[in-house]
Amino acid sequence: MIQALKKGLLHLFYPHLCYGCNKPLLAGEDVLCLHCGLMLPVTTYHDIADNETAQRFAGRLPFAYATSYAHFTNDGLLQHLLHGLKYKNRQDIGHYLGRQFAQELQDTQWIKNIDGIVAVPLHPRKEAVRGYNQSVLLAQGMGEVLQLPVLKNVLQRVRHTESQTQKTRAQRIVNMQNAFVVNERKLKETRHILLLDDVLTTGATLEACAIALLKVKGVEVSIATIGIAD
Repeated sequence: MIQALKKGLLHLFYPHLCYGCNKPLLAGEDVLCLHCGLMLPVTTYHDIADNETAQRFAGRLPFAYATSYAHFTNDGLLQHLLHGLKYKNRQDIGHYLGRQFAQELQDTQWIKNIDGIVAVPLHPRKEAVRGYNQSVLLAQGMGEVLQLPVLKNVLQRVRHTESQTQKTRAQRIVNMQNAFVVNERKLKETRHILLLDDVLTTGATLEACAIALLKVKGVEVSIATIGIAD
């Protein structure tokens, strides 16, 4: 009772604000108000086998399923959220987006075949500077809803790569070659992995990760991203 009162008074004087419109959040709202949450441009790809995400990986690697939660555009709401997650220490945004994505996926049939979630790793130096890996936070939010384990240290980034921002698709693929290795002991009995990243552009990083995982005998990979850049 006293804790609830303290929490109520704290919220009264220091209200949590919507990360979209900056208005106070109501009870039951988290990160985004109801209105801003409905403004997220969700893809509805999840039950469409030949969706845009899947098409970007077609012919490049033998994945099982591929999907993205929402469309990512410059200056759009999703970009604003991911910028806060990556550069403003808003780790709660990662858990929020992961949970939202998982709620979209939980009624699909194929998600029931997933054994665990693997987040695309950052190089240790980059993670040390940021203090966390945003994709791990997204994975934790998804795992909470889907009741799936987040498999840490399965995939390791062993080479510090140059920024992908100004590179062509071909240059990005070359840049990512041999950047990842798999710790097979951490996989245990996991056979169908959901490989997760924040935004899909050319897919070079995810392709390099998936290729490394698929070298392990008996492993199957599906791909998911929070955003897909149009």
